[in-house]
Amino acid sequence: MYLTQGLHRSLQQNPDRLAITFKGRRTTFRTFADRVARLAAALRGLGMAAGDRVGMLALNSDRYLEYAMGVWWGGGVLNPVNTRWSAPEIAYSLDDCDTQILIVDDHFVDMARAVSALVRTPPMLIHAGDGAAPAGMHAFDALIAAASPVADAGRGGADLACIMYTGGTTGFPKGVMQTHLNMWSSCVMRIAESAPLPDSAVLHAAPFFHAAGLGRALVQFMAGEAHVIIPAFDAGAVLDAIGAERVSETLLVPTMIQSLLDHPDFARTDLGSLRRLTYGASPIPEALLDRVIGTLPGVELAHSYGMTEACPSVSANPPANHDEAGRKSGLYRSIGRGLPGLMVKVVDAHGDEVPRGTVGEIVVRGPNVMAGYWKKPDETAQAVRDGWLHTGDGAYMDAQGYLYIVDRIKDMIVSGGENVYSAEVENVIVRHPAVAACAVIGIPHDVWGEAVHAVIVRKPGAALAEDEVRAHCRQAIAGYKCPKTVEFRDRLPLSGAGKVLKRDLRAPYWANRTRAVE
Repeated sequence: MYLTQGLHRSLQQNPDRLAITFKGRRTTFRTFADRVARLAAALRGLGMAAGDRVGMLALNSDRYLEYAMGVWWGGGVLNPVNTRWSAPEIAYSLDDCDTQILIVDDHFVDMARAVSALVRTPPMLIHAGDGAAPAGMHAFDALIAAASPVADAGRGGADLACIMYTGGTTGFPKGVMQTHLNMWSSCVMRIAESAPLPDSAVLHAAPFFHAAGLGRALVQFMAGEAHVIIPAFDAGAVLDAIGAERVSETLLVPTMIQSLLDHPDFARTDLGSLRRLTYGASPIPEALLDRVIGTLPGVELAHSYGMTEACPSVSANPPANHDEAGRKSGLYRSIGRGLPGLMVKVVDAHGDEVPRGTVGEIVVRGPNVMAGYWKKPDETAQAVRDGWLHTGDGAYMDAQGYLYIVDRIKDMIVSGGENVYSAEVENVIVRHPAVAACAVIGIPHDVWGEAVHAVIVRKPGAALAEDEVRAHCRQAIAGYKCPKTVEFRDRLPLSGAGKVLKRDLRAPYWANRTRAVE
């Protein structure tokens, strides 16, 4: 149960198979493993001891995967830095877990210097870019070239593997502690649920600093599959990569899928190699799912649900539930059933399981549940109670064990004593032909406590008025669920993983109030 195992297996069985393709660089498993062993030696030479944290602030690349495997090979712990964060946020995370080595690419050289000026102890900087290393930074490739390979440190099981920072209720990020067992078991569960495709080439467009992106890469290493990498999501780059590298599988979040289908090159790109599309990270609007199924009829669709604290997998909805029978039964709307090896149930506020069909909170128990939040015992105790991880997601479970997300518990709007789930309202709004994207939030109201507020992005050239939105909603949902107010924007704020940042949308409405909805 150690995370370098998949690399050892590929080195043993398929050493000359193509492992990674990135920007014209094509690396076999033999070459990749050699670079990993040399990087591990170099990091040890720079002072990395067993259990020490090493950060990376960079876009996706082949070097990012060398970083992950190299740190583990050398016995260290990853701290993948969120590239969307500000310098103070990054500095906090480095200080919080005492990260003394930070690897940066060309895009984040200036940010790394800004961060170094804010932390208690400036980290040793390694430049993993394409040009010469800036003054004061070690050169990634030069370190590898000068080092001799070392044996794998062999850390695994309960040993800490990664500290992945996520949002905090106190305003400070929380470091999710993921052990080798946590991450390894999550990969095994996903492989058991969805067998790898033969001779698969998997495109990585989701960021590696995110649990979904890194977790996906680990599954491919365990399965011995080829990685095709682009630096960051770009619809055109995704289409180009699928066509040029004959990509068979990828993971995208709904906002990425929308951009892909809307791209002018979509219809003229050869997507014949694509056999499986997994979507996740946030609920997919029904109208968008209909469009995907209609435009990519030969592609298997699967839904993966999880969270960083579950490292990250919880459930999966397989391709079989996206065919005609699955659509008629409504199973395609589900997030699936709990993965093999873990337990999932829906509970009330007291932690008691609710009857099937009743909305409650999803809780999870299994070997993939995090070891806790770094240096935050109180928040750990709140999140993991009696061994059960409380996800914060509102859902119900049907008689067959399928889960149906209703909303984030904190995204539930209480208006006039009635519960309004924002996802339900969003699913209705995005069916309007003039709507490109939307987010629904609760804003303060003197009479009802909270009012339903919709933030909408119109499709290019489309006209849409507030009254039209309300009239459209009244045809599908109860009046109290319809938006009381509507706001039009050019774009929605997104996280690095493509999720809508509802807290940013809420912030101006709840500022300076004693009650704040996060």
